[in-house]
Amino acid sequence: MKQKMIKWSGVMLLLFLIVSFQGFSQEENEAPVITKPMVIKGSVKEKKTKKAIKDVEITIMGKGTVLTDVFGDFRIQARIGDEIVISHDSFETVRYVVKDGQRVDVEVKENPVTIRSQKLSKKRTESEYQENLQLARSTIRKDVSASIGYITKSLESIQEDDPKGDMKRAELYETLADIYSFSKQPDLAESNYRISLSYAYNTDVKIKLGKAQLEDKNYQGAFKTFSELQRSRLNAEQKILVLEGLGDSNKGLENSSGAIQNYNSALSLSKRKNLDDKEISLNTKLADILQEQGNTSDAAGYLDNSVQLAQQQDRKTAARQRSVAADFYNKSNSYDKEIQLRKEALADIEEIEENAEDELLEEDKAITPQVQNYKIANAFAAQEKYDEAISYFEESKKEAASKNDLIVQKDATRKLGEVYREKGELEKASEEFEEYEVIVDKLYIQKEQEISQAARFGRELALSANRIETLEKDRELNETRYQLAFASQEILDQKSLRQQVMIYFLIGLSVLLLLMAYLMFRNIKQQRYANNLLALKSLRSQMNPHFIFNALNSVNTFIATSDERTANRYLTDFSLLMRAVLENSEEDFIPLEKEIELLRLYVQLEHFRFQDKFEYQVEVDPAIDVAEYMIPPMLLQPYVENAVWHGLRYKSEKGTLSIRFDKIDEGSIKIVIEDDGIGRKQSKALKTNNQKLQKSRGMGNIKKRIEILNEMYKDKVDVFISDLNGNEEGTRVQLILKKDR
Repeated sequence: MKQKMIKWSGVMLLLFLIVSFQGFSQEENEAPVITKPMVIKGSVKEKKTKKAIKDVEITIMGKGTVLTDVFGDFRIQARIGDEIVISHDSFETVRYVVKDGQRVDVEVKENPVTIRSQKLSKKRTESEYQENLQLARSTIRKDVSASIGYITKSLESIQEDDPKGDMKRAELYETLADIYSFSKQPDLAESNYRISLSYAYNTDVKIKLGKAQLEDKNYQGAFKTFSELQRSRLNAEQKILVLEGLGDSNKGLENSSGAIQNYNSALSLSKRKNLDDKEISLNTKLADILQEQGNTSDAAGYLDNSVQLAQQQDRKTAARQRSVAADFYNKSNSYDKEIQLRKEALADIEEIEENAEDELLEEDKAITPQVQNYKIANAFAAQEKYDEAISYFEESKKEAASKNDLIVQKDATRKLGEVYREKGELEKASEEFEEYEVIVDKLYIQKEQEISQAARFGRELALSANRIETLEKDRELNETRYQLAFASQEILDQKSLRQQVMIYFLIGLSVLLLLMAYLMFRNIKQQRYANNLLALKSLRSQMNPHFIFNALNSVNTFIATSDERTANRYLTDFSLLMRAVLENSEEDFIPLEKEIELLRLYVQLEHFRFQDKFEYQVEVDPAIDVAEYMIPPMLLQPYVENAVWHGLRYKSEKGTLSIRFDKIDEGSIKIVIEDDGIGRKQSKALKTNNQKLQKSRGMGNIKKRIEILNEMYKDKVDVFISDLNGNEEGTRVQLILKKDR
């Protein structure tokens, strides 16, 4: 649609040029003759401000009426002796008798009654602005799209001549950035905070900009922002926030000593100002970074301080901080201390729910009863206190089911099955694992719905953002038009050369159209890039449940056909594989070295199950520096899975699976996956009717991911699939992977 608008704008510009120059040629060639009509040109402007007046009626009695344009200009046909009536609500009617073909430039005084009505209109627009701004702020947590809609209405209510226009726009773009920050879109929040600062500088807004950069993991940018703020005049609370921001930036940049120094400075200032909330947060951050350095004793001291301070606050703060401290003691294997803290947190949570103090926010989901019961059970299980662990796992399942928390319900069910298995109660363990599979299916459906909702929500936000961007461009365009009109009038007064003014005007208009075309093109490109990122996230979210579902089927089958010891060994390797898959699931690319490790583990598991069906080998060319190449996670596994399940599994004699990584040149490598199985044609023939109706989700997702990644990163991965032999037996998959440049 935008491309069509640009095309039509160009056509209209060409027509306008033709008509304009035809008008000039007529004006130059026609001589004023009494018996023939002539084109009278003129303008209407306010006398004091020289401001053009739009939509003024220019009437010749009995012959027609025209209106002035946005620049106050008009053209009308008349004869010598005709009376031109110039009328508008903002001034008294002016009459002019045509004497010759000269321009009719009229300057008028505005009517005082009209001025009063304009003041009343400004009061109404000011009221609309404030009302919509308050609505935008109050609906952020309830309906983000509606909140952005109110921001749009507030922007529309700002008049061009409003002396506070820039301050209002700064306030609106700050609120819009707050909305994006709440919606976990820090990149959009950062850009809108910058727009707000461009209209009016505000220290608090710049601090918010630094926080948005931290959320977007732009640690270098955040460090620069907070460093600039240190040179500003700050109050005590702002100094604490800046020092904390510098600590977070240094931590992200892996400068632990700098982070500790900044956190301690912020903590000292917080103690002097009695800001307990900040003391709790800073003690926790210091404990976290000291634990990473291995200094657990000092870390525990900071953490105990934060718990003591939290106990003096409300129940929610106390529960939250006890949960944080319990996580710390879990990492250091202090399970008794962890269990004690979590039980105290549970007591706080129960009182919160009984008194219904306020609803839990997104960041408070870690202090729900089901999560705390689950973690207490894990602590008991780690100490091999299985009876205590079972009771807490059961309670966690019950709480999670009542609150439709499928994730915790899934994890508690799986762990409960493992505990029963460790106790030797295999029948109960089997029941729990069967229930676990049912919950995984429900969770998969729920995730698909969430992805669909996220996509729809993203489209709604994009439309709202485009509307606001269009308003801003329209405002800039209107300002430019008024500036051009004023410049054109000055040139007309100085030189009296209308044709030269029109040429300048057309040049300016052409530049504006080109600028609009460029901005539209850039916006389309950015939107396409955002859509690609959303699609990649959606495909990755689909790949993980699909892979886990297939792998669990393998585990279930193996457990059913093998003894307990072998099954335990298989599950141990399977858990290692799951950990690796989940760690890499949120990344677009991972080092090739990690993908090879994951692939070796997966092939080992499949070979463990189908030892009588195939042998395998994984060869990596020593000339390849596997740390220099980046590859999409889980890219190779579906091809290997297809080779085993659809090629080698059905072969009557023992087959071979070969995976090779060969260097092509300095910038690319070739990955070859070969099997001497039954081949694609025979595998397709063996499928049941039901299997033929179903599409391979794994291979379909891989194909889509490669298409999107190649579009975004310029043909980074190429895939070729062919038969291994001329008799259509066996399959070869070749992938060409290019190094990042």
